[in-house]
Amino acid sequence: MGPYETHQYDVLVIGAGGAGLRAAIEASSAGVSTGIVCKSLLGKAHTVMAEGGIAAALGHVDERDDWRVHFADTMRGGQYLNNWRMAELHARESAECVRELESWGAVFDRTQDGRILQRHFGGHKYPRLAHVGDRTGLEMIRTLQDHGIHQGIDVHMECTVVALLKDGERVVGAFGYDREKGRFSVYQAAAVILATGGIGRAFKITSNSWEYTGDGHGLAYHAGAELIDMEFVQFHPTGMVWPPSVKGILVTEGVRGEGGILLNNEGHRFMFDDIPDLYKSQTAESAEEGWRYTQGDKEARRPPELLTRDHVARCIVREVREGRGSPHGGVYLDIAWIKEKLPNAAERIKKKLPSMHHQFKELANIDITEQPMEVGPTTHYVMGGVRVDPESQMSCVPGLFAAGECGGGLHGSNRLGGNSLSDLLVFGKRAGQFAADFAKSDGGARINEDEVEEIARRALEPFERAADSNGESPYQVQYQLQESMQDLVGIVRNEQDMLRGLEEIERLRERVQRVGVQGNREFNPGWHAAIELSNLLTVSEAITRAALRRKESRGAQFREDYPEKDESFSKHNIVVQKGPEGEMQVRDLPILEMPAELQQIIEEMQ
Repeated sequence: MGPYETHQYDVLVIGAGGAGLRAAIEASSAGVSTGIVCKSLLGKAHTVMAEGGIAAALGHVDERDDWRVHFADTMRGGQYLNNWRMAELHARESAECVRELESWGAVFDRTQDGRILQRHFGGHKYPRLAHVGDRTGLEMIRTLQDHGIHQGIDVHMECTVVALLKDGERVVGAFGYDREKGRFSVYQAAAVILATGGIGRAFKITSNSWEYTGDGHGLAYHAGAELIDMEFVQFHPTGMVWPPSVKGILVTEGVRGEGGILLNNEGHRFMFDDIPDLYKSQTAESAEEGWRYTQGDKEARRPPELLTRDHVARCIVREVREGRGSPHGGVYLDIAWIKEKLPNAAERIKKKLPSMHHQFKELANIDITEQPMEVGPTTHYVMGGVRVDPESQMSCVPGLFAAGECGGGLHGSNRLGGNSLSDLLVFGKRAGQFAADFAKSDGGARINEDEVEEIARRALEPFERAADSNGESPYQVQYQLQESMQDLVGIVRNEQDMLRGLEEIERLRERVQRVGVQGNREFNPGWHAAIELSNLLTVSEAITRAALRRKESRGAQFREDYPEKDESFSKHNIVVQKGPEGEMQVRDLPILEMPAELQQIIEEMQ
């Protein structure tokens, strides 16, 4: 395989989004040597695309908000499949994490008296999202990078990690390659933190960036870690469906938080037609009341467009299926209508939603201050991830930690908008802290050279197949996987389709063994795509097997063959793990009983 570079750290962080940067900052500040490996350039992580805000119970806009309300909202949104301890820690610590970010230089929008402004978002009882217009993720990454650059953290950009390295049962590092030059590297570390984001590129229509190929999920699974809640894939209700230049691009929930409404092709505001019993007491009964809510009226109730994402997405699918959709298979999202209410509406929209206005004007010639957008569900987020200890974020594999979207447990069956960014801060910080502690106490480990040689050999196999006339294209395999997952394991599922999906995954896995790539290792996109197929197939199979096992509809999973909730499935999560023969095993994990004081909070908040 030729020579390879070796780098040695106490803590290695894989991923440089919000969770990875926050983890690296915390580990480095604990006095241990810290390195970051990221798939793209620093500052290009998918976190920059997070627009709406950071959910934290600061109580700046509505003083009735506190961590207990945030905890109850998060548990209700997740249909009580959340790890309750993670939900508690998240609700308790997110406000302090936002203040910390502000102290490091984050410039938030402000209230009239100078405090951090908070906006409305789906599933949250009170306005809770601290934001910077609709560019909150970008500000988070800028702030964390500016702060972290002084911590002495090494950053290896444009590198892909192919496999985790182990010494017995524990993780001792990672093996990867430079995407530009194709050179291999070994990263030896006493502790490894996975912060690689999501799995959206397993589906055809997604708001996720090219990086989101399930790398952290796949790396952890093949290293022996457990994945939890993989059946719950969130389809954000408002991704652009037309024109083609912006198809799949997310329209932030902030558009609805600022007064945007959903209409079908008859001009009917259909979200009033289907309000779940769980949220009836909190949802407006009239358009006028919903409008007052978005203007800060504390006595008004939220508009139905701000119900949880899974519910809004299913309502949109219903309208389209029943022939009331827009010409291109979506519905209309209209914020221009607020001109009827406000004389300066256009300027307000441009101020509150600058990115939305700019990008759709430039990329699609749509002026959202004048005309509605055509939107529909787009694959957005996976609630499932590596099963971790709620306090430390360590997996069942010693030395392996996970935070952010590739860590599971916090969100249960459905994530509330804005909880992703506070998740990154709270559990990125915890992962960094406990990984540093682990590295200090369990630092000694060795790299197995034979294991490294074998991983490198497998990584180079696609080049050896290039001369084979029957060689498969990695792009074609990935495209067919995305089509299959979108059609058979998408927003509406049934057993027959998902069994066909498993058969297709097995066929594609066989085809991967014939994938060949031309050229050499220097910046070879075909080679990158071939290597990513393993993780994409792993997460696709995990999603499908977990969804088959959960014979009910709950949160982000909707099964038309089991359209109702089943109480028996509320008592356990579904866990996926690699079996001794390499097969994927699925089992139930009982949910631990919630302490009486937390149960009382939920009862009080209802």
